[in-house]
Amino acid sequence: MVNSEESCSTQLIDGDGAFNVTGIDHFIKDVKLGDCGLSYAVVSIMGPQSSGKSTLLNHLFGTKFREMDAFKGRHVLLMLSWSQTTKGIWLARCAGIEPCTLVMDLEGTDGRERGEDDTAFEKQSALFALAVSDIVLINMWCHDIGREQAANKPLLKTVFQVMMRLFSPRKTTLMFVIRDKTRTPLENLEPVLREDIQKIWDSVPKPQAHKETPLSEFFNVEVVALSSYEEKEEQFKEQVASLRQRFFHSIAPGGLAGDRRGVVPASGFSFSSQQIWKVIKENKDLDLPAHKVMVATVRCEEIANEKYSNFAANEEWCELEEAVQSGPVSGFGKKLSSILDTSLSGYDAEVLYFDEGVRSSKRKQLEEKLLQLVQPAFQSMLGHIRSGTLDRFKDAFDKALSGGEGFSSASLRCSTSYMAQFDEGCAGVRLDMLDVVIVQANWDTSKAQDKLQRDIDAHIASVRAAKLAEITTQFESKLNEALAGPVEALLDGANNDTWPSIKKLLQKETKSAVSGLSSALSGFDMDEVAKEKMLANLENYAKGVVEAKAREEAGRVLNRMKDRFTTLFSHDSDSMPRIWTGKEDIRAITKTSRSASLKLLSVMARSVWMMRLIILRVHLPVLWWILQTVLLLPIGRFQNMIHWPQALGNRLLFIAGILFSEIST
Repeated sequence: MVNSEESCSTQLIDGDGAFNVTGIDHFIKDVKLGDCGLSYAVVSIMGPQSSGKSTLLNHLFGTKFREMDAFKGRHVLLMLSWSQTTKGIWLARCAGIEPCTLVMDLEGTDGRERGEDDTAFEKQSALFALAVSDIVLINMWCHDIGREQAANKPLLKTVFQVMMRLFSPRKTTLMFVIRDKTRTPLENLEPVLREDIQKIWDSVPKPQAHKETPLSEFFNVEVVALSSYEEKEEQFKEQVASLRQRFFHSIAPGGLAGDRRGVVPASGFSFSSQQIWKVIKENKDLDLPAHKVMVATVRCEEIANEKYSNFAANEEWCELEEAVQSGPVSGFGKKLSSILDTSLSGYDAEVLYFDEGVRSSKRKQLEEKLLQLVQPAFQSMLGHIRSGTLDRFKDAFDKALSGGEGFSSASLRCSTSYMAQFDEGCAGVRLDMLDVVIVQANWDTSKAQDKLQRDIDAHIASVRAAKLAEITTQFESKLNEALAGPVEALLDGANNDTWPSIKKLLQKETKSAVSGLSSALSGFDMDEVAKEKMLANLENYAKGVVEAKAREEAGRVLNRMKDRFTTLFSHDSDSMPRIWTGKEDIRAITKTSRSASLKLLSVMARSVWMMRLIILRVHLPVLWWILQTVLLLPIGRFQNMIHWPQALGNRLLFIAGILFSEIST
């Protein structure tokens, strides 16, 4: 490849038909073709061998193609020289012409090196030129115009024949450059030339679909004439300079280029050229519309993969991904949306001129892959926001309860408020919340919303249970305080009014506690069944307090009977210690003391609870038999009356042992 400040060139296809992939890739990089989008043009030149094609291109476009020395019959390159004529197809950038214009110098036709029968490469290169070029220069001798055996006729037949192999070809400009113009005015030469062209077109076999298609449907035909370079060099250069001006802005509306409907973006030129040449070499018909889609598919996919890789390695994204794992990130959605937008915008810019359907499809695939990559980070961020919302709900709920607001009212208000805040945050409505919204995504956040609602409901249930337990404990404590002491005192001074008094006390305190609990539960919006159950439990608790005290007193009843018998037996009616003189009626004192002791047992036995405790497993006749047998035994055998209380006490303990042995079996 030859480089200069103004122009650089490379051999695109060698004489054997091998495509120079490395060469064209370097060439495109050097001339920055990939940045041109659709703003570039391709010009190619065909013509007989040694007809001055390279000379014309070098003067017209400032290129450095090798030229033949007309006097010595050898080829001279301004920087290098070779011993053979142009072989294959060469590609160069035109110097100083905007937009970027590429020119292809094709191997000359009817060359003796290939021979008359070897026309395969000639047809292949002609088809290639028509497929990729906006403007095709046909270099021809002036003296061939109107001649049946003109050197350009085989070339034109070749061009028209291969044109039939292009499905839906774009309209190409054919510029016939008449070389070594004679004194005959161009106005006289052009009609003859156009007539020759039409005859050739009419003679070329065509598919049924194009039997009647005019030449103008396929080509814009232009005709220019140049003086002889060897004989009138200055005039030649002036004419070439004038012609050069027509190539400026050639792709603008009304410019020299054709309709350009099959042009591919500059970044796909290398791949497109390779694939076109491959199809031509395989001797297949070239479907340009399908080829355009194929090139777009490959290039758009390559660009999309490049953008995905760049995004995955993006330092800002990697830092964001790492940071969100440990906690919420301020501006997460905005930052991530910006990185995604940069990647997608870069893709859009590079594929702007490719087939719209293909680029849109590949963009959608790229966007899906990028969103799939960032979704775990989004879910992490969403989880942080959900946790933060739950914490704020808990604080607000606790403050509401502490401020005296009813439980049901506070739970409903706080739950509704913070769920709405979370929903608005997910939708990007709440600007005061941490940013989680990714502009390019439309993800369903219902699972996170459901999880937050479940967490809020669970916390409400937990607090409700704790509050209800606390309230219940308060009322139970009040009941215990209101019942335990008074019941114990009433049982201690057992008389006929003991149990009616206990019953009255129980009913009063239970009613008060149940009423208070019912009022306290009104703020919890409980269903009636649950509420009634709690009230019933409190009533049972009150009964349990009395029953527990009765149990306690039942466990001490025998000792109390002993103490009462001893006290009454040992003290007179004035509660003074009895002085035994031997004149006392021991039997009467004993009977009185015994009756008082039995009275205590009678009082204890009247209660339903005591009946369960004492008589549940001891039949009443058995109990009375034990009492009569033990307590009414003759006591005359005691030698000293002072020991009688102790003896009776021992008998009572004996009774207690029998009772409790019966209860425990």
